[in-house]
Amino acid sequence: MTGATMTISACCGTLTSEPLSAPDAAELARTLKALADPARLRLISLVASHDGAEACVCDLVEPLGLSQPTVSHHLKVLVDAGLLTRDKRGVWAYYALVPGALEAVAGALASPVADPR
Repeated sequence: MTGATMTISACCGTLTSEPLSAPDAAELARTLKALADPARLRLISLVASHDGAEACVCDLVEPLGLSQPTVSHHLKVLVDAGLLTRDKRGVWAYYALVPGALEAVAGALASPVADPR
């Protein structure tokens, strides 16, 4: 796993279980900032729902309606945040969701369920 996912999943639990350390808060904020863009959320969805759960950058430009350099920038932000992987094949780059990345973010934000007893 890459940086953000490793840090988030290795974190002490949820936001409500104990206070986040400054480094953990910075890493989680960086990941959330990467997700806090409509184009990047759409890219995550496009990649995850694509055949084989991976997509070529060439297949992501048209559905997003953005220029290729802009799409590549957004993909780089998502890779740097540990949410996507990049695999260069010839002249094209293929992207896939990092296994467990979204679950790690959701887990960090989850609030524990109160025991009904």
